[in-house]
Amino acid sequence: MFKVEDIQNYGKEQLEQVVSSASGVQSGLHAIATAYGDYTKKSFEDTKAFVEKLSGVKSLDKAIEAQSEYAKSAYETLIADSQKIAGLYGDLAKQAFRPIEGLVAKFTPPAR
Repeated sequence: MFKVEDIQNYGKEQLEQVVSSASGVQSGLHAIATAYGDYTKKSFEDTKAFVEKLSGVKSLDKAIEAQSEYAKSAYETLIADSQKIAGLYGDLAKQAFRPIEGLVAKFTPPAR
């Protein structure tokens, strides 16, 4: 027979897990938004510097060299920041499903 106190305690535990999960998801989303913002800002600054450098170039060879350097740098930045953001999404997914893991563990019989 179930006691009212047991049901209340179970509800309280679930509410605490939801609140904990929501705050973790919120901080994860904030970290992702910050990473996107940082990447956008760096990309804009790099493009601005490239355009300024390109406007001062006197020969076609120097223009091609500047463009090649910019393309290489932009690609490396994109790859590095994409990996960082992908890691943040992975962390967010783990954080979001952590309460479910606890719930599943509660109702799963122990392995023999």
